[in-house]
Amino acid sequence: MENYQFPKGFLWGGATAANQMEGGYKEGNKGLNIADVLPGGKERYNILLNPGFDFEIHPEKYSYPNHEAIDFYHRYKEDIALFAEMGFKAFRMSIAWTRIFPNGDELEANEEGLAFYDRVFDELHKYGIEPVVTISHYEMPLHLVKEYGGWRNRQVVTFFERYAKAIFNRYKNKVKYWMTFNEINSGLVMPIQGLGFSIQKEEDKFQPTFQAYHHQFLASAIAVKACHEIIPNSQIGCMILYAPVYAFDSNPENVLYSLQEEQLFNYFCGDVQVRGEYPAFIKRYFKEHQIELEIQDGDLDIIKEGKVDYIGFSYYMSRTEKKVKTDEEASQGNIIGGVKNPFLKASDWGWEIDPVGLRISLNKLYDRYQIPLFIVENGLGAYDKIEEDGSIHDDYRIDYLREHVKAMGEAIEDGVELMGYTTWGCIDMVSMSSGEFSKRYGFIYVDKHDDGSGTLERKKKKSFYWYKDVISTNGEKL
Repeated sequence: MENYQFPKGFLWGGATAANQMEGGYKEGNKGLNIADVLPGGKERYNILLNPGFDFEIHPEKYSYPNHEAIDFYHRYKEDIALFAEMGFKAFRMSIAWTRIFPNGDELEANEEGLAFYDRVFDELHKYGIEPVVTISHYEMPLHLVKEYGGWRNRQVVTFFERYAKAIFNRYKNKVKYWMTFNEINSGLVMPIQGLGFSIQKEEDKFQPTFQAYHHQFLASAIAVKACHEIIPNSQIGCMILYAPVYAFDSNPENVLYSLQEEQLFNYFCGDVQVRGEYPAFIKRYFKEHQIELEIQDGDLDIIKEGKVDYIGFSYYMSRTEKKVKTDEEASQGNIIGGVKNPFLKASDWGWEIDPVGLRISLNKLYDRYQIPLFIVENGLGAYDKIEEDGSIHDDYRIDYLREHVKAMGEAIEDGVELMGYTTWGCIDMVSMSSGEFSKRYGFIYVDKHDDGSGTLERKKKKSFYWYKDVISTNGEKL
């Protein structure tokens, strides 16, 4: 097809996270969170994937780019004006849990934090931009990590419920679209970010990981029910990291292995949050890994009653698998594993580029769940160069996004119900996986660098004007 028909009211926009853009890490009575203790640079990647992290700040050893980030905390009006200039219909953002409850276990919310997001939401509405808010996006209160053991502890469900209800009540007239946990399934490979604990070497990872998931599913379901009661016209979704899994070849062993990997990583969390029950395939997995969940009376009823309204998901790449692989075959840069796909090129960070995989993903998700889908992250992390005249010609980013928007158009023609598209990092931010500023995703360049230097000046890239045209024509002009 050449002319794609996107639905009327399609939510075009951009996506961010509080911990990667706000800065002001100690301002407004904010408490410390997980992101505040993660160092920048190559060390972060190793910390996320390896056991034994101590959740402490070591200024003599590391830098901490999230502490200032791009200073959205003070510059939100300037940034939102730029989003409005692009024509955003929606802005996906997160609320920092520790701005609202600095330690996470307080009884009363922090007024300074609540007031900050009031100002942000008011500024968005001034331009007619709908906020799409993630309740928890990789920034669990550090106190809950250290004192309670993160999501392994059932008490955290109560703390999350208190937090969720506080923001629902405060912003019930300002926020219609919500999501509970960012990339909830990522805890299977990065429990530090999503589940709030580091697997210790002597500890069996399976039992604590899936017990923590049970608590998150409870918390999500409780939040969904509360959101519907407090904000009757709201829509609240889950959010998963989705990467379709291809078999490396037609060897049935590899096909079966890729199916099992896809079930666990792509569908386990979605099945519980969308269907309201644990999927059949997980029972065998639990049996084979000696996992016995502590499930209290009424838990499964709560999960059944707290089914989400839509699926938000991130899509960056596909994943190719074979049952037995060598180190030489491993796909570089892909934190979720796999082997190199000979048919795909990769980004500067080794993430394989596969726009057709987005169409495949949309069809698979919609076929499985039959509820609306929302692509809330998709983008290209790349090195950007400023020319002598100050311009930034990021045609590689435009090419990447154009092909993914085409894939969305094809999926809509396939019959998929798609609510919107918010590109990841609409403005340059700290990278989640690498802690770098040099890994840039934005339509807006921010003068901030890996060594901490920079003026924080904002500058429009070529892609800024391209995306403005895409939005103004509702996807007709690509």
